Amino acid sequence: MLGPLGDIVVLDLSRALAGPHAAQMLGDLGARVIKVEHPDGGDESRGWGPPFVGPDGEISTYFLAANRNKQSIAVDLKSAEGKELIERLVRQSDVLVENFRTGVLDRLGFSVERLHELNPRLVVLSITGFGHDGPEGGRPGYDQIAQGEGGLMSLTGPSADEPYRVGASVADLLAGIHGAYGVAGALYERERTGRGRVVRTSLLAAITGVHSYHGTAWTVGGKVPAASGNHHASITPYGAFRCADGMLQIAAANEGQWRKVAALLGIDPAQARYATNRDRFEHRDELVADMEKALSAHPRAHWLAALGEAGVPAGAIRSLDEVYTWDQTRSQGLLVEVEHPVLGTIELPGPPLRFDGLTGVEHSAPPMLGQDGDAVLAWLEERER
Repeated sequence: MLGPLGDIVVLDLSRALAGPHAAQMLGDLGARVIKVEHPDGGDESRGWGPPFVGPDGEISTYFLAANRNKQSIAVDLKSAEGKELIERLVRQSDVLVENFRTGVLDRLGFSVERLHELNPRLVVLSITGFGHDGPEGGRPGYDQIAQGEGGLMSLTGPSADEPYRVGASVADLLAGIHGAYGVAGALYERERTGRGRVVRTSLLAAITGVHSYHGTAWTVGGKVPAASGNHHASITPYGAFRCADGMLQIAAANEGQWRKVAALLGIDPAQARYATNRDRFEHRDELVADMEKALSAHPRAHWLAALGEAGVPAGAIRSLDEVYTWDQTRSQGLLVEVEHPVLGTIELPGPPLRFDGLTGVEHSAPPMLGQDGDAVLAWLEERER
């Protein structure tokens, strides 16, 4: 494959979502990714559904989401033969990705020290639930648990009394993203030092790392943020509003944009309760009611056109089928077409990065369990000569 990481080999020992997503991102950048799966069922996400697709309904769309651009080999890490093969692969790899519970890889005979004995240049990405050390370092973690423990659910939902999980598995996905950029940094450092480094992140770190202004509201301002539904925690008007035929979103992030919104809706922007963002925030319920009364006069398409012409950020609330059939989504390369060995030609959500001047990157479909064993062994033998 072409790409910035076209000469990098990634050994992916991870499963489920966070680690596989990180490895998939590295594959999107051109790395050769060798996914190691247990012969008995493979990555557990192969069994997560519905939906399942294929002639016999045996292929999980969940697995398809995190494993493009990979080769699959079936290996029992507890067997002598499996350990020998992993040692050989470690010697030929640049990156190893794992998301075992703390201590599991050590018990399998692949401690960090052993890995760096085999290959001093190896970059190791380790993703855990709550961190590899600390008072709860060995604790198992899944996405929804981390969303709750990391405070994200307290910020999501209609009110402080009804915490909601974010609909996507953001703890897993963000941990994968953080892990991938950590690997990129470690590979760059290796060019200077000649040695690989261990990169660590966790689901807890991923959630805490995106608190942003909610975090400083507490650490600096002493205020505990709470859920504010579909409206911004600090800016007004900035949220979802009802019009004649549904909802649209309006984001007036500065005074100029607010005055344009007010002019369109026939609201006096200079009245005391709406004069500044602080005033509008304190009277948000009243402002929302005034805006929705005016918005109810016309359908969504009318208001989106008017707001767009005025230069005010606004948008629809799309379902996923609308997103993936939207011309703008397709124009950005956010879907890729691949040839699956069972499903044939399918479309997958594509990588979120584009590199100017780099064209023709050919993506491969998520593999069937163990389908690349012979090819990987042939490649490995060639590398070892």
